[in-house]
Formats: sequence, C-alpha cells, structure tokens
Amino acid sequence: MSAFKQFLAKDIKVVPFTVNKDFSFTNGEFYTSSADNGTYKQYVGIDRFVGKNLSGSNFIESTDPTTGTITTRYQRTIYNSVKELYYSNFLTSSWGDISSANQAENITGSIYTPNYYNYLSSTLTASRYFPTASDSYIGVISIPSKLYGEYIQPKSFTYVLTGTGSVIDDGEGNLLFGADKVGNIIYEHGIAIFTLASGDLTPSSSVSHDDTSVSFKSSFTIYETQYKCTINTSEFNFSLNPSLIQNNTSGSLYNFATSSFFDPYITTIGLYDDFQNLLAVAKLSQPIQSSQTTDTTILVNLDL
Repeated sequence: MSAFKQFLAKDIKVVPFTVNKDFSFTNGEFYTSSADNGTYKQYVGIDRFVGKNLSGSNFIESTDPTTGTITTRYQRTIYNSVKELYYSNFLTSSWGDISSANQAENITGSIYTPNYYNYLSSTLTASRYFPTASDSYIGVISIPSKLYGEYIQPKSFTYVLTGTGSVIDDGEGNLLFGADKVGNIIYEHGIAIFTLASGDLTPSSSVSHDDTSVSFKSSFTIYETQYKCTINTSEFNFSLNPSLIQNNTSGSLYNFATSSFFDPYITTIGLYDDFQNLLAVAKLSQPIQSSQTTDTTILVNLDL
C-alpha cells in the first residue's frame, strides 16, 4: 500500500561530481592475444604505435611501414597526426610559436591564419619538443576512452619498462623518465607521446619494449539527483501497514492504531512517474516516526 505526493521543482536538485578509479595492466593484457585453445580473447585495448617522419618520401601503400598491435596504421600517418594535433605551435620553438600559439580554450583566426590549441594541460607556459629531422621516430601509447572515462587523472600515469625504468607524468602534461622530460601526455585523449631519448629509453623502444605495464586513474562525472521528500504535520499520519487490521471483513484497526497519540513509522519511500509506475525504492536504515508537531524531511539521493 502506498500514498502519493507530487514533487515540486524546488524539491529536486541535480549535482555533478567526479569519481576516479585506479587501473593497472601488464603488456599481456593490452591487446588481442591467442589463447591456448586456439580461440582469441579481447583484452583491454591499449595499443602502442611508432610514428616516423617519412614526409620526404612518396607514400606507397604496399611498402610504407605500418605499426600497431590491435589496429594497423601507417607510421607516416601516426607521425603526421600527432604533429598536427599536439605540436603545431611548437615546431619552431619549444615554447610555442608566438605568431600562432594559443594557450586559451577559445581558438581564433581564419582558416588561412589558424591558431592551434594543441590540447595543453596546464595554465603554465607550455614547453614541448617534437622531432622534425628526416626519419625521426615518436612513440605513442593509446588508452581507450572506455578505461579513462573523460580524462586521465593528472599525476596518476605510470609506464614501467622492466629492466629500463619508469615513466611518470608530472601533472602538467609532461612525461618524465627520472629527471629527464621524454614526451607529453594528453589527459583528455588518453594519449602518451614519447618524443625524446633518455639513456636506454628512445621513442621507438618505449612502445616496442617486451615487458611493460601501465597504471593510471580514470575520471568520470556522475550526476547525483537529490529528491527532497517533505512530510507536513497533516500528511501521512495514518498507517498503511496491513498488520494493523484486526478484522479483515470490516477493515477495522486495533485500538492502539486509532489513538490520537499514535504516530506511524516510515520505512520505505518509492519514486513514481506521472502514471504511478514505481521507478525506484529507497529503504531507510531504520524506521522514522512521523510527527504531529513538526515537518519531516527525508533526502533521497540517486546516482546516475
């Protein structure tokens, strides 16, 4: 049995908040691999690519080098795409080309004199290096959005190359190998880019290493809806519990339930649509007695 009361607009509040989850995978869990019985398993989908500056050569589909473990891409395409998206401002200067650099979110300029955003990760003046010499290599680690959500949490990315060392992000969009900066991470795209060598670590070896692992923290926005259920002193003061009925024929209640001093207890709140279809049920941790002298407010939070 139930009683109904209409919510007002002021009774419903939607609040967004960000949740995080830690992930850690070894290279054996990155990609599709053949199982012992001959069938294939789909793992988490982390792919690794090598990009190479072959711009001085003519593209030939049959001979152009490819890269990728899950999906096959041309090394030339990887290099050019990364260069265009993330380093367009930084080809003539590591601090950005003053004539076209745009470190704000609003991009201005015509198609003839474009300004590039390059997905910067900090309010600090960015410094990025991109190799432009012939046959230069870059390394790319691509994490699927189903894992990182809306963006990788800054200062949570670690890429371990067993026997070589660990690469971490500094929270400002830079990848560090020890004290050396070796590349950049684009948090909102789940992309780690290696552009500089440091000791045994080179851009190409960083993504072709046989024994690696990656860990990071995802970010995802959840919207919590809060329903304010207010019971006035004159409402819901009659119990709907069928155990109070002493006579099934007449429907009469036990005497204690008809006393003016009897206040029923509230144990469950149901949320209904306009057609009185039950959509959600909120169970109270303990029954709450309704009051004849003051209003009672119960807050129901629903995460979506």
